Amino acid sequence: MSEKFREDLSRFYDLVSLNQKNIGTLYKFIEDKNYENDEVKIYLHEFLDECELPHTKENKLALLSRLINLRDEQLHQVLIKEGNSKEEIALKRALSYLWTKNFHIKAHEELLEKIEGENLLNPFYRELLRGFHEIGKVLSFWQFDWNEHIINQINPELESKFADNVMEFLSENDLLERDEKGEIADRAYSVLKKNDEGYEVLTYAQFFDEDVTEVVEKLSSLIERLEDMTDEDTNQHKQYIVYLEALKTAFGEMDRSMLLKRWKDVDRAWMKITSPIQLGHPLEYYEDHFRKAVALEWDVRISNPKSLDSNKIFNSISSMYKKLFEKIGKDKAEILKRTQENLSRVQLYIGRPAFYYASEFNGLFSAQVVPNDEEVSKEEGKKIFAFSDNVLDAQRAKPFLKINKIVFGDEFLNKEREFVFKKPDIWHKVYEISTIGHEYGHILWLDKDSETIMNKSGVFKNIEEFKATTGGLAAFFMNEDTDVSEYVFMELIKRSVGLIAWKQSSEVEPYYCEGLIHLKALFDSGVLAFDEKLHIDMSKDKYELLKKWYLENYEKLAKHYLNKLDAKEFLNNFATKVDGYYMPLDKKVWDFVEYYWELHKNIGRVVDETSQKSDWI
Repeated sequence: MSEKFREDLSRFYDLVSLNQKNIGTLYKFIEDKNYENDEVKIYLHEFLDECELPHTKENKLALLSRLINLRDEQLHQVLIKEGNSKEEIALKRALSYLWTKNFHIKAHEELLEKIEGENLLNPFYRELLRGFHEIGKVLSFWQFDWNEHIINQINPELESKFADNVMEFLSENDLLERDEKGEIADRAYSVLKKNDEGYEVLTYAQFFDEDVTEVVEKLSSLIERLEDMTDEDTNQHKQYIVYLEALKTAFGEMDRSMLLKRWKDVDRAWMKITSPIQLGHPLEYYEDHFRKAVALEWDVRISNPKSLDSNKIFNSISSMYKKLFEKIGKDKAEILKRTQENLSRVQLYIGRPAFYYASEFNGLFSAQVVPNDEEVSKEEGKKIFAFSDNVLDAQRAKPFLKINKIVFGDEFLNKEREFVFKKPDIWHKVYEISTIGHEYGHILWLDKDSETIMNKSGVFKNIEEFKATTGGLAAFFMNEDTDVSEYVFMELIKRSVGLIAWKQSSEVEPYYCEGLIHLKALFDSGVLAFDEKLHIDMSKDKYELLKKWYLENYEKLAKHYLNKLDAKEFLNNFATKVDGYYMPLDKKVWDFVEYYWELHKNIGRVVDETSQKSDWI
């Protein structure tokens, strides 16, 4: 890699960082009376008017949260509070996607112009970024229709008709995808369409034919432009061409029986790309809990040139896994071998998402481990992406909220703010444990068919996120760095409580369920107590009880995975659905969840006027 290319990467990363920080400053509209940005102010007020929402500080915060953090939970609550019908809420949430998309597409184009204007990277990469952006714009329009059909129409209809028997209906009527061996697959690249007999399955290319045709045409054009170019900096020219060709074939596939094979080929080609500039394609399912239709991910990720790859978290996870496996899994040697191979071949990329499109306008990752296909991973390994700088910037940008002051109190919040604003080195260490550890934790205990077998009730993800986080925690507890223990403890409390806010957001239901299980741990160990007010005890004794709870329950969960039991059996120990949403079984946790949820609905968008961010920056 030439010195110029290294310098260009550093400049590119700085531009991406500046872009995110500038977007984060838009929160000043509700924090600083003197803040001026007429263009964005008009953009904000026009959408408030379009949604027929008063120009209150609370409503502005909800829209800014949609625009900056790319999530619409706050807007959803505002629309309910303002008395909108279900139909009006669905329409306005959909419109907010387009509103957010347009803002970020414009920001992406401005960033591309800077890259091109400064001649950053080499011509091959500049052409690749521009071409990927043009395809991303098409996918971003397609995402609107994808969400409307699968999430807003088909899935509610299935749930209404078949309640808890949706998966059984889909399986009996051959409406789930199957792999080459005829077994039910762990994901789909197709949709259901109603017909006279009930439903039929159509590939993305068949159902979204105009969108796919345009994507395929743009991929063809990009490949043609790149073929005669060279990449002497990373020597990845051939790998990118093979990858783009595989994408073109997979998107355009009309034969349902060939879909999984085509997308496996995409993942295989993608795993061979090791450049600091990584591309993201449809990799995981999120919103679709039934057929697991893969989301329309599309993005460009850049590694931080200054980041140091650390083996510490890998060694910690690997040591914990081997020790626990020797205790509970001696008869499952093949799973141990598979997992250790996957762990040893992980490619770790620490950086930022530079450009993002389509499903990612509904929320970016804090980190990600992919591909999910265990057959591909057995051959090629996995990639872990960690976006720590993004996450820290986002935490620092968010306004201080009244709900946090009421729930956590000043003492806890002041300690947490000191951690976020004043101790970046410790913050990054905690991120390694809680978030990179989480991604490594996803890899553990899985056989090639675990997800398919354990997802009979359609809730595998609802325990998998807890399994991932707890894997990282268990590794930390077994090899503890006492310098950061207090901060790991604090971060766990804050996050577990905050996840209650996602109660009614179906696409992040797995994280909400994860939060309910963490809360059970925190209440059982006495760290948390509730009597119309939350009490937090972070004493050494409570911390030791909490560690004991996690290690014992992680062992139970690991056995559950090794035996490939239905995920619902484990989830049933902690939560059950009430009026369409999961609620905790434990009365103590139930009371607190109800309390926090009511607060979230009523004041979740109210800024804490008694605390000033300027005191911490």
